[in-house]
Amino acid sequence: MTRNTLPSGTHWASGGSRITVHGRTGDHTLFVRQDGPTAGPPVTLVHGFPTSSHDWSLIVPRLAARGHRVTTFDLLGFGHSDKPRRHPYSVLEQADLAQDVWRRLGIGDTALVAHDYGVSVAQELLARAPDRITRMAWLNGGLYPDLHRPVRVQRLLHGPFGPLLAYAVTERGFRMTMRQILGRDVPDDDLHTMWESIRQDGGRLLAPRLLRYIDERRTHQARWIPALEGYSGPTLFLWGPADPISGAHVLPRIRQRMPSATVIELAGPPAVGHYPQVEAPDEVAAHLERFLGTR
Repeated sequence: MTRNTLPSGTHWASGGSRITVHGRTGDHTLFVRQDGPTAGPPVTLVHGFPTSSHDWSLIVPRLAARGHRVTTFDLLGFGHSDKPRRHPYSVLEQADLAQDVWRRLGIGDTALVAHDYGVSVAQELLARAPDRITRMAWLNGGLYPDLHRPVRVQRLLHGPFGPLLAYAVTERGFRMTMRQILGRDVPDDDLHTMWESIRQDGGRLLAPRLLRYIDERRTHQARWIPALEGYSGPTLFLWGPADPISGAHVLPRIRQRMPSATVIELAGPPAVGHYPQVEAPDEVAAHLERFLGTR
């Protein structure tokens, strides 16, 4: 199966800008892109750990061409956004910043698409203001803390020696880990581009602090799980079953707890893994186009 390769990080960055927004610890500057017509129906795409909004670069043009106003941004500590070294990173502040991005850009209600770390940000946003989310699409992520299975390097970086181990993280190690969690082949050039977004401004050293989201998922599950399961708007789960972190083992609970949601299992062959939007961009874009429609 042929697929387009990811555009370079430089090309992706050239289409956006950095804006200053406010969170609970003060002002921070985030990289933000706006694609598609300003008057189009808004959709916001939230990326995962440890990469950046660049993960959506093969999806955005398709949604923009369908007339959507597509907002993507690098979360604090990721990609081309600020990466304060000793910051107390939290999902709660990431949600603050997302809301302030919407305020700064004049975005009211919006559809929301989330992946990996971004699903926790989306669950917090749903817990705060579900009426603001017009429809919700989820790609592989730790929706239920007890079903989340981090890979070995994540467990080590999340442990007591994480800050020291972060210095030993290399592109070779990143590629090896990605090959463990991907279901379909992704070109080495794409993995290099993804790595560049991580190492930008020393970002690889932030992994132990950013991985605190694992603890936050447990701390806030009494709010986040009801927000997920109680959301009344149109809901799509676009899932890679070959993902060892949040793959096929999550689907039975999704189907049991949210029977009215649309569940699309990207089973291939070959089956998709943890990064559906990178592994199967044409399929993901087509499903999102149908789900989002036009207004």
